[in-house]
Amino acid sequence: MTRTMIAAALSALIALPAFASSGEYGQMDKTRKAEITALLTEQGYEVRGIDREDGMIEVYALKDGQRFELYLDQDLNIVRTKIDD
Repeated sequence: MTRTMIAAALSALIALPAFASSGEYGQMDKTRKAEITALLTEQGYEVRGIDREDGMIEVYALKDGQRFELYLDQDLNIVRTKIDD
């Protein structure tokens, strides 16, 4: 590998976190997380974590002693539910 190729690869790796933390796939602000938590708490869930995955909001939660992964669209509708064992 030449120095130029190594420099280009390192530049791409350094830029990657900046790209990943912006836009649709970036971090959600505290207000949005609070909105999601309030909505799901009203539905009986205990929210343990909120993340983004594949353009959707992924929520880790408990309800009635069961662990769930909930997938929400941008309008905060639950579009998929996965029960964790």
